[in-house]
Amino acid sequence: MSSIFCKKLCAISLLFMGSAASVAQDPFTLRQAIEMALGKNPQVALAHANVKDANAASDLARTQYLPQLSFTEDISRGNDPVYVFGSLLRQRQFTMADFALNKLNRPLPLNNLSTRFSGQWIAFDSFKTQREVRSAGYYKRSAASSSQAVDQQVVLGVVTAYQQVLYANRALTVAQHEQDTAAALLSSVEDRVQAGLAVESDRMSAQVNAAARKQDLIAAQGDVEIGWAELRAAIGIPELQATPLKPIELHAFPVNPLEAELAQALKSRPDLLAMGLMTQAQGQAVAAARSGLGPRVSAYGNWEEDRSALTNPGGNSWVAGVQISVDILPFGKRAQLARAGAGKERTEAQAAMQTQQARVQVSRAHIHLQTAALQLDTAHAAMQQAEESLRILQNRYGAGLATMTDLLRAEDASRQSQSNYWHAVYGNAMSYAELLYAQGILTPDAAEELQ
Repeated sequence: MSSIFCKKLCAISLLFMGSAASVAQDPFTLRQAIEMALGKNPQVALAHANVKDANAASDLARTQYLPQLSFTEDISRGNDPVYVFGSLLRQRQFTMADFALNKLNRPLPLNNLSTRFSGQWIAFDSFKTQREVRSAGYYKRSAASSSQAVDQQVVLGVVTAYQQVLYANRALTVAQHEQDTAAALLSSVEDRVQAGLAVESDRMSAQVNAAARKQDLIAAQGDVEIGWAELRAAIGIPELQATPLKPIELHAFPVNPLEAELAQALKSRPDLLAMGLMTQAQGQAVAAARSGLGPRVSAYGNWEEDRSALTNPGGNSWVAGVQISVDILPFGKRAQLARAGAGKERTEAQAAMQTQQARVQVSRAHIHLQTAALQLDTAHAAMQQAEESLRILQNRYGAGLATMTDLLRAEDASRQSQSNYWHAVYGNAMSYAELLYAQGILTPDAAEELQ
C-alpha cells in the first residue's frame, strides 16, 4: 500500500475517532440499540398485546369446563292473578280463603322478594369444549412464536438503521477529507498559476472541484441526519440523541452449505412455527364445529326463597335436573362447519406459501453473502489501485506531465473507490444479518457477532 494511501486512511480514522471522543467516552453499541428497541419499539408492544390476548382467549376457553352459577335478588309487586297465586304458593302463605273466586279473579296487589341461586353445567357436548380448548392453546403458542418473529424483525431493522448511520458517518468523514484536499489543491494550483506553471483553466477546474466537494459534504451531513431519524424510528425513541456509534469491523463471516441453512430455517423460523400452530388450531376448530352437531347433556339446578317482606316468613324451593338436547335442523352449525373448513384450507395454503418464501429468502441471503464477500475483496483492491493511480498523477501533474483534468478524474476515482469499499464492508455485515434473519436465528446475541 502506498504511503499516500496510508496517510489518507490515517487522516480519515483520526478525524472519525476525534469526533467520537469529543462527544462521549463509550460509544453507543449495536447491542444497546437492540435492547432499547425490544423494550420501546411499538411493534414489540403490539406483539406482546397479541400474546396477552391469546392467553386470555385460552383461559376463556377453559372456563367452559366450569359450572355457571348466578345469584338474583328480585323485588316485584303486582295484582296479576297468576302472579299473585304463584307468589303466595312460593311464599308458603296460601290459605283456603285464597280459593275464593273473587280473590282469585281480583286479587289485591302483592309484594314478592325473591332470592335465587341458579346453576348450569355442561356434562357432555360431544367433545366440542375439549377441542375448542386445544384450538385456543395452539393459538396461544402461535401468538408467542409470532412475537418472537416480530422481535427478530425489529432486530433486523435496528441493524439496518445502525449500519446506515455508520456508513453515513464514514461518508461524511471522507467528504470532509476530500473537501480539505480540494481546498489544498486549489491553493496549490493558484500558486502554480501565479508562477506561470499552470494555466487559468486549471484554477477554474480546481474551483469547480472545490465547490463540488462542498456539495458532497452538505449531502453527507444530510445523510447522517436521515440515518439517525431511521435509527430513532427503528428503536422507538424519537428523542434519542445522536451519539458516536461503535464501528462494525470487517469480518469474514462463515458461509455454510445452502441445504444446511434451509434446514435451519425450517427448524428455527418463528413465523413458520407460528403458522404451523395456526394450522393445527384451525384443524381443532373444524373438529369443534363438527362436534357441535352432536348431542349435549347438561345439568341444572335452582334454589329460590320468596317472602312478602324482609321480616316476614317465606318459603324456599329447589329444582334440579338433567337435560339432553340435539339440534334437529342444524343449518347454522353446518354453515359454521363449512366456514371452519375453509379457514383451515386458507391457513394451510398460507403455511405452504410462507415456507416457499422462507426458502427463497434463505437462498437470496446465501447468495448475497457470497457476493458481498467477493465485492469486498474487489472493492479493497480497486481502492488500492485508485490511490496508487492518484499518487502517480499527482507526481506527473507536479512535473507538468499531466493535465488538471487527469488529476481531478483520479481524485474522483479515489473518492468513489473509498465509498465503494466502505459500502462493501457494511454490505458484507448486512448480508450476514439478513441470512441470520432468514434462518430465524437473528437474536440479540447473534447480532453481537456483527460488531
